[in-house]
Amino acid sequence: MRALLAIALLAVTLQDADTRTLLKLEDDWASALVKRDRVVFERLLADGFVYTENDQTMDRTTVLNAIVVGSDTVLAAHNDSMVVHRFGPVTAVVTGWLVVGGRGPGGEFRRRYRFTDTWVKRGGLWQIVAAQDYIAS
Repeated sequence: MRALLAIALLAVTLQDADTRTLLKLEDDWASALVKRDRVVFERLLADGFVYTENDQTMDRTTVLNAIVVGSDTVLAAHNDSMVVHRFGPVTAVVTGWLVVGGRGPGGEFRRRYRFTDTWVKRGGLWQIVAAQDYIAS
């Protein structure tokens, strides 16, 4: 058991600063869903951002509006099993699960989204240029 804990701690310690930043930004996304925090999403989503969910594609403005005035009320959201895939110093893809619970027009819901977010570092800041989610359950 101690060996597993040591390996886990070593893996966290070895993450570079950008990897830690990207994982935190993904968690900021989940927190902002609960708060309907448009300011956070405006900071995270790059100009030209494109989002795909199941069979829909949306632009940055549509996503921002859906978050702020959408019919669902998100009461809880968290990420699980995130992995950062680096492609040089300014590009990364983060994959994982976003688990969301709340209320909507059809009543209470709990959804698990498999996500792929593509991040680009511009001017020293990471922003999402593209995101793809599908509802797994």
